[in-house]
Amino acid sequence: MEQGGAGDSGALEGPGLEPDQMLSQLGTQAHDVLAVRNRLRGLLATNQTIAGELSLERVLRRVVDSARELVSAKYGALGVISSDGSGLEQFIHVGLEPEEVDAIGHLPEGKGLLGALIDDPKPIRLREISEDPRSVGFPENHPPMRGFIGVPIRVRNKVFGNLYLAGISQGEFSQEDEELVASLAISAGVAIENARLFEEAQHRQEWLQASTDVTRELLDPEPENSLRVVAQSLHDLAGADIVTVAVPSADRKELALSVAVGEAADRLTDTSYPMENTLSQLVLQTSQPVLIEDLESTYETEGRVIYLSSVISLGAVMVLPLMTSDGPKGSLVAGRLRGRRAFTEEDLTMASTFANHASLALELAEARRDQQRMILLEDRARIARDLHDHVIQQLFAAGMTVQGVSAGLAGGPDSDLLENVVDHIDEAIRQIRTSIFQLRPHALSTHGIRAAVLSVVAEITPSIGFDPMVRFDGPVDAVGDEPLAADVIAVVRELLSNAAKHAHASAIHLAVRASTSVFTIDVVDDGRGLGSSSRSSGLENLRQRAEARAGSFVIESRADGTGTAANWTIPVS
Repeated sequence: MEQGGAGDSGALEGPGLEPDQMLSQLGTQAHDVLAVRNRLRGLLATNQTIAGELSLERVLRRVVDSARELVSAKYGALGVISSDGSGLEQFIHVGLEPEEVDAIGHLPEGKGLLGALIDDPKPIRLREISEDPRSVGFPENHPPMRGFIGVPIRVRNKVFGNLYLAGISQGEFSQEDEELVASLAISAGVAIENARLFEEAQHRQEWLQASTDVTRELLDPEPENSLRVVAQSLHDLAGADIVTVAVPSADRKELALSVAVGEAADRLTDTSYPMENTLSQLVLQTSQPVLIEDLESTYETEGRVIYLSSVISLGAVMVLPLMTSDGPKGSLVAGRLRGRRAFTEEDLTMASTFANHASLALELAEARRDQQRMILLEDRARIARDLHDHVIQQLFAAGMTVQGVSAGLAGGPDSDLLENVVDHIDEAIRQIRTSIFQLRPHALSTHGIRAAVLSVVAEITPSIGFDPMVRFDGPVDAVGDEPLAADVIAVVRELLSNAAKHAHASAIHLAVRASTSVFTIDVVDDGRGLGSSSRSSGLENLRQRAEARAGSFVIESRADGTGTAANWTIPVS
């Protein structure tokens, strides 16, 4: 036991060391061990601190503060790399006083030594910043910095940004400092990913809640401007500086900005511009959204333009289709001013989902308004019909009775009184007729479009040799006026005459349909199809009538070669 103890004592003393030297060496080693232990404890405490944060902004600032404290650095910064990897889109710094920041002016963009870490994401440690060939020097009024450490921060094996630390002394940082900061960067990557996932989940919930709120608002019995509600919601949720709704004209040659929210909205609202070669045209053609990270650098060679960029300076842009069951109704354009961070794929996904929900809500709201309008039109037509068929007839009969009684009392005072009653009845009948005309402002005399169409069918039937099948759908009389009735009569007469004279058909189906927005005439026969050009002048006349009302006329042989199908469609107001 004693020998073992002597041997151990000799090994600790070492050859040629005095007792005081040995104690000093042991003290130094113990101090180093304690220092390492304290720094490791500091690293663990730092990891726990940043891991507990769920706000991305606070996580980034906490990482910089903790790294600076961990290696006793004078200055610290964290640069977030832009999505295209060309520079820094965010630069968080600590250690500089506000007046120093103001004096420096523009913050770093990721050039020189900072850019080296972006180009080659490997740790950098320098004794003297100015001695490195990659250093481009400091701007005027920048405080002196000498020692430097830079390490990349990776999130899911992709470089998210870089952590920079600087001191005021040459060779201020050791290899151990670099290793500690690199370890902190690994923990920071995990914390940043957690914070991003949390914020994305929160943001996704906000989008979904907004979709619900917008749908509820659009379906309100008395909604505000529907498109403005959609644009305002997208503006707030996407953090956009400007949002517009572009709606194509009837001939699809121009786009009208019916709504604008945000920057320069007053200059953009109710303006129009050519649709050709615009991004909105592309979106309307493909029904697919478009994401542009930087309008100037990534899209200027594609031949497509953004009208908004001629009014305000835009960087990032999203263009989304407003889809309906009949195809895109318009486009939503959301933009951020140049210099702001770009929209992400997540932004595009959530914005597209929101736009789809909003489009569905718009279509449902429009369908409900059409239904309510049709109910109103049918009620007004019913009231007008009842007034004409019952009330006026009863008043007329009463007037005739009173007039007969008055004739039997010729010359007496009672006769004059009864004549006045008859005059009042006639005036009441005239007022009721005026009310009927107001209730049915689009009626064709006392017959209407329905009766006029049936009259034309009866006129043409003898030359056809059989009765065509006729069908009416919707408030045909309520939505038409006398000029429209004249067009309808001409269209029906021309199409039925063609079928009778040229097609040699054995069956003809005529359908006249009306809604609150569209009036349609369909004629289908089982004849021999389109013949020679002898009918071109009459058909061209029908086409011109449709186009004069911003509508269309299409006639073609049926796919199976048995007959002809003609469609004459116009919008109604």
